[in-house]
Amino acid sequence: MGSSEVSVIPGLQKEEKAAVERRRLHVLKALKKLRIEADEAPVVAVLGSGGGLRAHIACLGVLSEMKEQGLLDAVTYLAGVSGSTWAISSLYTNDGDMEALEADLKHRFTRQEWDLAKSLQKTIQAARSENYSLTDFWAYMVISKQTRELPESHLSNMKKPVEEGTLPYPIFAAIDNDLQPSWQEARAPETWFEFTPHHAGFPALGAFVSITHFGSKFKKGRLVRTHPERDLTFLRGLWGSALGNTEVIREYIFGLWRRAVANAKSIGHLLFDEGGEPEHTWLTEMLENWTRTSLEKQEQPHEDPERKGSLSNFMDFVKKTGICASKWEWGTTHNFLYKHKMGSHYVAQTDLELLGSSDPPTSASQSAGITGGIRDKIMSSRKHLHLVDAGLAINTPFPLVLPPTREVHLILSFDFSAGDPFETIRATTDYCRRHKIPFPQVEEAELDLWSKAPASCYILKGETGPVVMHFPLFNIDACGGDIEAWSDTYDTFKLADTYTLDVVVLLLALAKKNVRENKKKILRELMNVAGLYYPKDSARSCCLA
Repeated sequence: MGSSEVSVIPGLQKEEKAAVERRRLHVLKALKKLRIEADEAPVVAVLGSGGGLRAHIACLGVLSEMKEQGLLDAVTYLAGVSGSTWAISSLYTNDGDMEALEADLKHRFTRQEWDLAKSLQKTIQAARSENYSLTDFWAYMVISKQTRELPESHLSNMKKPVEEGTLPYPIFAAIDNDLQPSWQEARAPETWFEFTPHHAGFPALGAFVSITHFGSKFKKGRLVRTHPERDLTFLRGLWGSALGNTEVIREYIFGLWRRAVANAKSIGHLLFDEGGEPEHTWLTEMLENWTRTSLEKQEQPHEDPERKGSLSNFMDFVKKTGICASKWEWGTTHNFLYKHKMGSHYVAQTDLELLGSSDPPTSASQSAGITGGIRDKIMSSRKHLHLVDAGLAINTPFPLVLPPTREVHLILSFDFSAGDPFETIRATTDYCRRHKIPFPQVEEAELDLWSKAPASCYILKGETGPVVMHFPLFNIDACGGDIEAWSDTYDTFKLADTYTLDVVVLLLALAKKNVRENKKKILRELMNVAGLYYPKDSARSCCLA
């Protein structure tokens, strides 16, 4: 979808439909290698949960072992939230070469390298944008430090292997933070936002723009100002911004920039609390380096005043970040649905509404057969969207693969949570119940029992809808009685500096083991959905493998 117009249509975008169709041929070949004969390729989706750096490393381990076992080639969709999106995007930037990807990961955490100067330069450059927000700061100065990466490629660069069908179709999740009240009240599907190599938009509304035009300015459905496509570093920050909502970070950033306004004599004064001791050491060191870098650059002769690292641009960055911190503004981008009108019918309510195929046409485009039009003045009146980590809604992207248009038959849900590994199942069950979406129903008492000593694999089945295989990262099969110790070692809020090579390798091995030990169960369910084998008890609402 390279169009400069907004697309509002039901069903899959044509580019995704073509890519998925091409992928079917590769899936059939993969099934044959796994000794599963099928006339039609079942649609399998692999989901990765959030969990920061822990999820990033564990998801890489899962993908690596699935590739090793021949399972990844049987997958149609890869979808992730937060830290898992960092891993999934790396798969495509490395052309699916898991050996090289794993080697690069180990190299990054062996040398503990982080290019501060380049990260600073990218942040100051981002601050020139009218839509600069804390997400830019978070992406270039925090996430890049956590992952030891600063990728400059783009989602659109992933098109080739996806369109050829050699890799699964990737979906990266976010939510519209402005619609959080609707989510809290009614679990509104319209809250969810997705990114693919082809498009970005609201799947529940069928409203998308080309990924190359995400962030550009639209009005009345047409492109009015083009902005460069955002790089993967920024998008990773957007997808993984849940940590930005924690109170400790909020208080620190707000206090830091508030004191910047009150005391402009020296940025160094901002690095200490009232007692004179540094707070949040790594952020403190970061700011010290920022100040030193900028001042040193000012002493250089023939310094270009427009240079990204100049003091004037640095102070503009400080000012803008201070304003964003005071507003606590994240994920700001132009609303591509601004002033977009599919017809004159609007509803005066908080929730967004779709014009379904049974509704009378209200515009020429609908009369021509285009349904799914938006008729909500709140959505079309907002100049900006504020997109944040989807983990703030559900920490696994179930809502993006459950729509019937994607026809998913089997979901492999890898949960990298450090807490209750069934919270995503609870949340998704509630979401699906509210919206009459087929999803396996599990009793709360059973989930409570499982969460006390989680096994490595659960198979959930309903009378209709996809089969769900749920894989807790920390489980009694792999961790024995040390689940709590494992969770503490890989706490979500631990910084990258605590991840030594040994710590990284252990987590990779654990994630791989969970796949390897459950390969037979995965193959059995692949056979089931391929139509070759249906056990007598398949109609049971839920069964534990």
